[in-house]
Amino acid sequence: MRAVVQRIRDCSVRVGERQTGRIDSGVLVYLGVGRSDTERDARFLCDKVLNLRIFPDEAGKMNLSVRDIGGGVMVVSQFTLFGDAREGRRPSYTEAADPERARTLYEKALQFFLQSGVPVAHGEFQALMEVSYTNMGPVTILLDSEKRF
Repeated sequence: MRAVVQRIRDCSVRVGERQTGRIDSGVLVYLGVGRSDTERDARFLCDKVLNLRIFPDEAGKMNLSVRDIGGGVMVVSQFTLFGDAREGRRPSYTEAADPERARTLYEKALQFFLQSGVPVAHGEFQALMEVSYTNMGPVTILLDSEKRF
C-alpha cells in the first residue's frame, strides 16, 4: 500500500456538484492499494500517518503529529500511485490491486482512521474527484507499507 501524505491547511473533495468531504487542517492522504496488499498493510499505513511528526511545535521543529494538533485526515483513493512509467510513455498499472480488492482495503483503511478518533473525511472510490487544498510548507511525504522508499 502506498500513500502520499501532505500537510494541509484546508482540503475539500467534490464529485460533480456534491462535496464528499472537508477538513480544516491536518493531512491529505492519497492512498493506493497494491496487488499483494493485505489488512496488515492498511493498518501499518494508518498508524504511520496518524503518528507522522510533520507539524511544527512551539520551537518551529516538525515534531507533532496530526493527533497532537487535533487535525483531521482526508483520505482519497489513488490507484495511479502504482503506475509504472519506467518504460514507454504510458504508465502500466499491473501492480495496482483490482478494483474490488482495492475498494475492500481502502474501506478497511478508512475504518482504521475512523477508529483512531481523529476527524476523517474522504473522497469517493472510483469517482472522478476534484481535490482542493492548501499544502502548508509545502510538506509532502511518500509512504510504502513494504518500505520500498
